[in-house]
Amino acid sequence: MNGAEAVVATLRASGIEVVFANPGTSEMHLVAALDREPGIRAVPCLFEGVATGAADGYGRMAGRPAATLLHLGPGLANGLANLHNARRAGTPLLNLVGDHAIPHKQLDAPLESDIDAMAGTVSGWLRRCTDPAAVGADTAAAVAAARSAPGRVATLVLPADVSWSTGAAPSPPPATPAMTSVGNNTVAGVGAVLRSGEPAGLLLGGPATRGSSLRAAARVAAATGARLLCETFPARLERGAGLPVVERLGYLPEGARAQLHGLRHLVLIGARDPVSFFAYPGQPGRLAPEGCRVLTLAGPDADIEDALAHLGDLLPAATAATATPARTEPPMGELTGEAVAAAVGALMPEGAIVVDEANTSGLWLPAATTGAPRHDWLTLTGGAIGQGLPLAAGAALACPDRPVVCLEADGSAMYTLSALWTHAREGLDITTVVLANHSYAVLEMEYDRLAPAPDPLATGHARRDLFDLSRPRLDFVRLALGMGVPATRATTGEDFTAQLAKALAEPGPHLIEARVPALFGPHRLAS
Repeated sequence: MNGAEAVVATLRASGIEVVFANPGTSEMHLVAALDREPGIRAVPCLFEGVATGAADGYGRMAGRPAATLLHLGPGLANGLANLHNARRAGTPLLNLVGDHAIPHKQLDAPLESDIDAMAGTVSGWLRRCTDPAAVGADTAAAVAAARSAPGRVATLVLPADVSWSTGAAPSPPPATPAMTSVGNNTVAGVGAVLRSGEPAGLLLGGPATRGSSLRAAARVAAATGARLLCETFPARLERGAGLPVVERLGYLPEGARAQLHGLRHLVLIGARDPVSFFAYPGQPGRLAPEGCRVLTLAGPDADIEDALAHLGDLLPAATAATATPARTEPPMGELTGEAVAAAVGALMPEGAIVVDEANTSGLWLPAATTGAPRHDWLTLTGGAIGQGLPLAAGAALACPDRPVVCLEADGSAMYTLSALWTHAREGLDITTVVLANHSYAVLEMEYDRLAPAPDPLATGHARRDLFDLSRPRLDFVRLALGMGVPATRATTGEDFTAQLAKALAEPGPHLIEARVPALFGPHRLAS
């Protein structure tokens, strides 16, 4: 058995069922091994950022890793942005990166690069295999690392001669690493703080935003009067009718500070100490109020469910409030971001997976969907745009019985637009809504917040040229049709509602270009 065959056999034995791939010459023996393994689905991606983003979406929804197959350092580099998002999401994900044969590396061939240095920026585990006899064990170790709580990006670098050489053997599937237990003293200390009567908040992140952990946290909040919040961009938030309503921390620092104002204690449950995304002149980076004590009940790698259960035992019994079933009214007239949100809230399917990279045009979505049928909400965890379309592909493959609704800003869509080809190629049930305001509106907003006072001598050409997407206007209908995805364009609320209803009723991929006005900048009134 050669090294590539041992890798693939170990992957299959370890429960890896999908490989998102953009292979090259160094990975041909791995492709040949996949040819002989019908239990692993090889999904082609036209760009490595699609492969890594799809593996992120798969891992978030399946709770187990998918693999990527990437070609040398440049291939890995193309996928780094969405690996950054996956790292921030705590997603279980395994990268297989092919490299030159070991004797060839010293020749400094044109594609030679420092793969390990690049991989180290996004990987929680990294190993280079140099011996075919060790490749099975190295692969099993990579899977185990990816599965360690709450999930990690694991990268295994495979030189081509390790893949083609014989003397390899598969390894048995690894044991799932145990989660860290939270000590009784920590739980008791948090319980005492929450019973003190002083204003407190619970900030949820990681696994705490779903399942029994979410419900337990809501009961703790109900029992103590603590405010229930979650991180700005949760990896996966369970929402909808019958589920606890969790307030997401605002993106802008002044909004987040207003949400936290007056708190004397902030308890982190799978979340990080909140900070602003960027520095602003004269403002602190940390968001908790001055004098607020920030304490951790459980980190994202801990047994959050068990810690919350023990905390609940120390508090009075309470019933958490849940979202009441409610539908928004379908919109009429002008098509705006608010109208798109109303239509999504009116038509949200039961069990939908919503991938949200709508950015500024999606401000109204949370309120419009609070009482919609139960659904999962996936967000831009690391802030690196170009995640939405690939994330939707991975989520759809992880949960083929659930509809996926991808809400995508036009500028962000262009980063990984080739994901639409994968949507079509794999026949994925994804309805993509591109909110086309023909502007990098978030940059318009940040420019107005950060730029110095207007200079009467300035022409404004740099701002116009760098933030405007209307010269020429992107035609997402033709772009989608060119990649095999049925597509329409909506310019009114009635049009959009009818097109969304039709797309959701039909299986397979669809795209709707929703022409909406920008909220910020000189083009905010353009449609």
